Amino acid sequence: MPSIPPCPPATAPDLAQLHALRDAYRQDKAALLATLRAPGASTRGVRSLLHRLSSLTDGLLCRLWDRAQLPEGMALVAVGGYGRAQLFPYSDVDVLLLLPDGMSVAAGHAGAAPCTPIETFIGSCWDAGLEVGSSVRSVAECLSEAAADVTVQTSLLEARLLCGNAALFDTFRQRYDAQMDPRAFLVAKTLEMRQRHTKYENTPYALEPNCKESPGGLRDLQLIQWVARAAGLGRNWRELAASGLATPFEVQQIERNEALLFLIRARLHALAGRREDRLVFDLQTAVAETFGYRSTAPDGQRLAMRASETLMRRYYWAAKAVSQLCQILLLGIEERLNPSTHELRPINPRFFEKAGMIEVASDDLYEREPHAVLETFLLYETTVGLKDLSARTLRALYNARGVMDSEFRRDPANRALFMQILQQPAGITHAMRLMNQTSVLGRYLWPFRRIVGQMQHDLFHVYTVDQHILMVLRNVRRFFMAEHAHEYPSCSQLAAGWDKPWILYIAALFHDIGKGRGGDHSQIGAQEVRRFCRQHAAHGITREDARLIEFLVAEHLTMSQVAQKQDLSDPDVIAAFARRVGNERYLTALYLLTVADIRGTSPKVWNAWKGKLLEDLYHATLRTLGGRAPDAAAEIEARKREALVLLALASQPHEAHKKLWDTLDVSYFMRHEAADIAWHTRHLSRHVGAGKPVVRARQSLAGEGLQVLVYAPDQSDLFMRICGYFDRAGFSILDARVHTANNGHALDTFQVVASSQPGAYRELIHMVENDLLRAIEDPRPLPEPTRKRVSRRVKSFPIAPRVTLRPDEKAQRWLISISASDRAGLLYLVARVLSRHGLSVQLAKVSTLGERVEDVFLVQGPEMQNNARQIQIETELLQALADQ
Repeated sequence: MPSIPPCPPATAPDLAQLHALRDAYRQDKAALLATLRAPGASTRGVRSLLHRLSSLTDGLLCRLWDRAQLPEGMALVAVGGYGRAQLFPYSDVDVLLLLPDGMSVAAGHAGAAPCTPIETFIGSCWDAGLEVGSSVRSVAECLSEAAADVTVQTSLLEARLLCGNAALFDTFRQRYDAQMDPRAFLVAKTLEMRQRHTKYENTPYALEPNCKESPGGLRDLQLIQWVARAAGLGRNWRELAASGLATPFEVQQIERNEALLFLIRARLHALAGRREDRLVFDLQTAVAETFGYRSTAPDGQRLAMRASETLMRRYYWAAKAVSQLCQILLLGIEERLNPSTHELRPINPRFFEKAGMIEVASDDLYEREPHAVLETFLLYETTVGLKDLSARTLRALYNARGVMDSEFRRDPANRALFMQILQQPAGITHAMRLMNQTSVLGRYLWPFRRIVGQMQHDLFHVYTVDQHILMVLRNVRRFFMAEHAHEYPSCSQLAAGWDKPWILYIAALFHDIGKGRGGDHSQIGAQEVRRFCRQHAAHGITREDARLIEFLVAEHLTMSQVAQKQDLSDPDVIAAFARRVGNERYLTALYLLTVADIRGTSPKVWNAWKGKLLEDLYHATLRTLGGRAPDAAAEIEARKREALVLLALASQPHEAHKKLWDTLDVSYFMRHEAADIAWHTRHLSRHVGAGKPVVRARQSLAGEGLQVLVYAPDQSDLFMRICGYFDRAGFSILDARVHTANNGHALDTFQVVASSQPGAYRELIHMVENDLLRAIEDPRPLPEPTRKRVSRRVKSFPIAPRVTLRPDEKAQRWLISISASDRAGLLYLVARVLSRHGLSVQLAKVSTLGERVEDVFLVQGPEMQNNARQIQIETELLQALADQ
């Protein structure tokens, strides 16, 4: 077996030559990258640029190959993306050192510096500035690895000879092609694609998408080319069109969107100075500016638009088109490789069922009969066994977008079909998503088209507007499905008695449809849905239903704002909200839409405490609407009676509660439910007036986090000390209720959640009870707040902190509202300012909306009666929020 001889030691002239090659390569590459960083939105030259980067690298590798004096029988082969001659600025340079079968890599050398020309070559590649990914294999080894690993098989599919033995490469190519099983390759790559899409949550609309790997990214386009090449259907888009797999129009669309993705990825690399395929927040604006996009100021008609938002919308539209076209082509390749043995079963004269998919009877069906467009989705909902659209149907829809014009939208038959789609008992969510994927939804609901791919840089939503709307629709729909009743029991119970679910579906579709236009999006949405209801009045939307739908869209933010920012123990708050909703039907509909909306913004926004606040507001308002006028005295007596029953069940002595209750005022009993009052009483009745702090904790009755009780002699910095402890211990405060008893003791309760729970609730409770007690008793001054890192989203999209100060309705206490980017210790910062001015906190409501907080504090103190002091407090709060 011949072996590769050892390499001679490097000499000074060799090193000098290597450094010269490296410097020349870097200089030429820098000149190419400079064109990427220059402003300009053209995508026409990006393919040429990638090819020139590949050619530049080809030349350097061949020079290094010659220097290494490798045996003539070997070949140097480019594989992977480099094999396609599409080398991105900082992508790995993947090469295969191909050996003839029987050649050994081992040198068998026992000298002082053992090496081979292969090692010299690979080392010189790195020394010359190439980040190579190398493999050394014989032809037989390549075939064996390809048979065992589809990733290797894919990489070798695009092998390209750089230099060396051309005959050896031809032998490898012939044997590789002979071994290829196109059907098995298609199955493996399809499964790989599904796994990849799952990793990226099956959506191209992530706020930081990976332009290579995410659905609708470059990898999807590459997959089509791989499986088409393996099947012998073509090596590029033009050859796919020539084989009849794609139409010339589809190829034109693919090449246009592919060029955009090429340019975005190349500019990401150039700007980051490293391999970076994600459109991360830190780079979105810089990439956008290379396209010539600039941020715009509001003009009265539209909101201010960031340059990054313009870029991302263009990216999302491209990714959506790529997803559509790739699905069409992949289904087409599958049909070529596996000719269908399924018979076409007629559904009606226009459609067939084929293997569980809807197949159009003719390619020009939608041009001849535009009504069939919406009929497709109605059949999808109503025909048992249908689960998808065939390649022929998807292509027909893609090519028929021009028929969905204003006349199409005004057609009474189409309006009737759309209402039927919304009124079906099953399949609505899937149908609407499919309509959005195929661009039908945005062409029928023209206002919807304006929010497709629109980002929401509010540190709150993690979906684009169209995806959020469809998520809310899905959430509403699940309220009416028995299999999801365990998720939202109260909502499912209310939905079971609701007679027209489609009213809520329409409200969900329109609730955010006015975003991005300037002004109040709720009112804009209400105008749009009013117009929609008038247009569809002949198809089941009565005036009464239309008024309800318009109310829901206009008021879809109201219930969450009241629940999370106002004092629900105040009868006036409940009465005002009851007047606003008017009746039980409107209240129930608004409650269902509100829960669905909050759940559809971000997985981090919803928590059990918010759910409890909404439910409490719903039931309190329902009682008021039912004719039970708020009666504070009667409510307090009812709570006391219920608390006494709970205490008796816990074997508390008959009069044990009196000592504590006599020190508490009306506001305490109004702000706490009977279960909380009983819990407080059980733990505090023996400690009234004892003068020592008491800390107790339990798992929250809301089902998430802890409920913490603090009873201690009142002191000016007590609230600040408690907030400081929770900050240091990694807890987030969701709610705080502060009371001062008439014996000079503070009775405070907190709802908290741990950012990372160290163990079971028992251990967590024990830790809080001991550590918080020590923090309260610690006589030392409180430490300065620590500066902590903020998230990348907050850095990229900071929001200016806002502080508003206003008296409550009785002008006895003051409401301080704060809006700022979320950060650890924020409540501690606020507490320090309030403590400095001697303000006592009566109530704190903390709403975390993604990475933005909306906090409300009910305070009182003599300084609030002085206008100059009020301005000073606001200024200090703004300074504290801005400094961190």
